[in-house]
Amino acid sequence: MKIRSYLEQVHQWPASGQHIMAQYDATSIYVYQAYRRAIADYAVQHQRFGGEFSLSRMSWIKPNFLWMMFRSGWAMKEGQERILAVRLPRTFFDELLRAAVASSFAASGYASQLEWRDRVAQSEVRLQWDPDHDPVGKAIERRAIQLGLRGGMLKRYAEQEALSIEDVTDFVVQQREHAVHGFNELLVPEERPYIPAA
Repeated sequence: MKIRSYLEQVHQWPASGQHIMAQYDATSIYVYQAYRRAIADYAVQHQRFGGEFSLSRMSWIKPNFLWMMFRSGWAMKEGQERILAVRLPRTFFDELLRAAVASSFAASGYASQLEWRDRVAQSEVRLQWDPDHDPVGKAIERRAIQLGLRGGMLKRYAEQEALSIEDVTDFVVQQREHAVHGFNELLVPEERPYIPAA
């Protein structure tokens, strides 16, 4: 991961609107998940998910580091004490976006609730836009994306698609001390708006 000062980045980021904020290059993109120790240890050791990881429930991935920090309380919430950075092929991430169905009818673009419910039932990828947050957890106007995976897509994510799985918990714990007002010493992954392939 490429790390950069939060203050150097924040003024370059969009202040509002729906944006996939992420660290990525020509072929790959990082997403984040938070787990308890047993699941994280297995994933890092085997470079895939297994062991106590459940393929029978929806699993949410987040490309935005600070949204993951808000959700996990900077790795302090129970069951979310370990933060994993999972590097995925952009081709797979873009496939997830194309397959995704919005988690609410209002955001779905479908003409009827019946059509939306049918698509939700069939889809293996759920898309949700949530308020993004600053380092202390204050909601901001920009919206952050998370994707919920299940079924075959989750199995591919867990067992086949990850290019690397890295435990970044130590980095999170270090930066948690700097996630206070002012943010002068805070370092975060270098992120910019992600544009999916056409």
